[in-house]
Parts: sequence; C-alpha cells; structure tokens
Amino acid sequence: MTAVASATLPAAAAEKSGGNTMLRALLARKAVAAGLVVLLLILLLAVFGPLLSPWSPSKLSLVSRLKPPSAAHLLGTDDFGRDILTRLAVAGRLSLTVGFAVVVVSALLGVTLGLLAGFFRRLDAPLARLIDAMMAFPDILLAISLVAALGPSVVNVVAALGIVYAPRLARIVRASTLVIRELPYVEAARALGVSTPRIILRHVLRNLLSPIMVQSTFIFASAMLAEAGLSFLGVGVSPSVPTWGTMIAQGRQYLDQAPWIMFFPGLSIVLAVLALQLVGDGLRDLLDPRLARDL
Repeated sequence: MTAVASATLPAAAAEKSGGNTMLRALLARKAVAAGLVVLLLILLLAVFGPLLSPWSPSKLSLVSRLKPPSAAHLLGTDDFGRDILTRLAVAGRLSLTVGFAVVVVSALLGVTLGLLAGFFRRLDAPLARLIDAMMAFPDILLAISLVAALGPSVVNVVAALGIVYAPRLARIVRASTLVIRELPYVEAARALGVSTPRIILRHVLRNLLSPIMVQSTFIFASAMLAEAGLSFLGVGVSPSVPTWGTMIAQGRQYLDQAPWIMFFPGLSIVLAVLALQLVGDGLRDLLDPRLARDL
C-alpha cells in the first residue's frame, strides 16, 4: 500500500507540474495572454453585467431613445431607449452559450464520425464521402438552410451549426486515427485481446485530445460569428432576443444618426473572435511538437 501511494504521488505531482508548465508557456506569449484577458472580460461582462446593470435589456423608454454615450448610459441607447451596455451583456451571454454548445455538438458528431471512419476500414469510404459532401456546401448557406427548415430558435441554431462544423473535426480525427491505428502499441493491445471500444477510448481518443482541443477553439469562434450572421439576416434566434447580430441589424438605419448602436456590438464580435483565434493559435503552437520550440 505504501509503495502504491509513493508511486502515485510523484505521478500526480508530475502531472500537476506539467499543467503549470503548459499554462506558463501559454501565457508567455503576449498575444495569447491578451486573448485570454479579452475572453475573461467578455465572460465577466456576460455573467455579471445584466445583474449589476440598473437598466432592463427589454424595457422601452422613448424619452431616452438614441441617446449618445453618457454617465447614465455608458454606451448610449438604441432607437427604443434601451441601454446598449445591458443588451450587449445579455447578447454576449447568448453568444458564448451558443458557441460552447456548438462546440459540444460538433465534437460529439465529428469525433464519432472520425473515429468510426478512421478505425474501421469498411466504414471509411462511405463516411469519408459523407464528410466530403457536407464540407462541399458553404458553411453559412448550409446553416441558413438548416435553420430555415428547423425554425428560428436557440436550440435549432445550435443544432444547425453543430452539424455544419462537425465535418471539420471529423476530417482531423479520421486522418489522425488512420495513423494511430497502425502504431505498435495499438497492435500490441489487439494481440493481448483488448476489446475494440477500449482500444478506441484509451489508445486512440486519448492521443487525439490535443488536435480536438485546438480545433474546438476555432469552431467556438466560427460559431459565434455564424450565430451573429444568422441573427443579422433574421434567420437565427427570435428577433425579440438580444444578440450581437440583431443589434447590428437594428442599428443599420441609424448609422448616421446613432453609430454607437452598430459599433459596440460589432466591436464585441471582433474582439471575441480575435481572442479565440489567438488562444487557438497558441494552443496549436504549444501542443504541436514541431512548433513547441518556438514558444
């Protein structure tokens, strides 16, 4: 018992030290650190902004309509007198939720398809053709088609975008699985009689976590951008729900008179997507042995 405990403690300490080293290496890059700070600020605004704001995101006040940024309304008001900062925070909460949910859905679909196509030779050809066929359609057009068929709602937007971005992960997982399944330790596990599900989970999937993690950050950014695009076009969530896309769409006709209605939601989208791209690039450089030496 003592020997087991003494062997477990150094392993746990090494794992913790490795995690700290990875975090320090990631934060050592100024661009990645800036991206993480921006994401943290957006997350804090989305979580606590509506709770701390004295204004309601949906209450109309025609007396206060189209007010420029001031002490009372830090980012101004829209054409219905609603506080832009409060609606920006509520919209940010929805965008982050949609982005995270799309990552989960696309990961479940994409990783499953990629593992099946890469590990089982009989399934490779039909699943690979299915993945290629899905990627043949432009992302936004396929998303518009799916949302139009399912109907405008948050759940349907998440489902549509999850289907749209699943092939990205599926192709990466399939390509890596084709290589991993031929490696000696997988062949040894087969020779020892290890079950196929156990081989896939313990020996294949565990070695795919790095590329899945990196690609998920890019999907997160793309999903937030696509959700804003769908809302801007009027085929996303309900127009009554504040989103960055609907805020930009509603502010188009007041661009000359009240440009802040469009500017601040647009700036939020740019900052969120750019921050996620920076974090994704940092993770890719850190987790890729060929690029890790550049950190």
